[in-house]
Amino acid sequence: METVYELRIYHAAPGKLDELLARFRDHTDKIFARHGMKSVAYWTPVDEPQKGNTLIYILQHPSRTAATENWKAFQDDPEWKSVKAKSEENGKLAEKVDSTYMSLTDFSPRLGS
Repeated sequence: METVYELRIYHAAPGKLDELLARFRDHTDKIFARHGMKSVAYWTPVDEPQKGNTLIYILQHPSRTAATENWKAFQDDPEWKSVKAKSEENGKLAEKVDSTYMSLTDFSPRLGS
């Protein structure tokens, strides 16, 4: 099995970035861990036009197949369903999510496991 990394970019709905960050901080990250999804790091851009409306993060999965299974388990998690519904009572927090799966090159520094 080859470890894969998933680059995810969330384009927040107008005025919703703080709520999106709070959902990750308070709930999502813990639920990810429960489903074998290791958070590598989270970032917010410092320059316009992404500043104030974008969350970027990387997840580590044991394999590409595991990533698919992890996401299915996450989406089906009752706690996630509840958190998502409650956080989106006044509208969606993200307008769009981009996802790219990646593998480390042979010359890349190794990331902690």
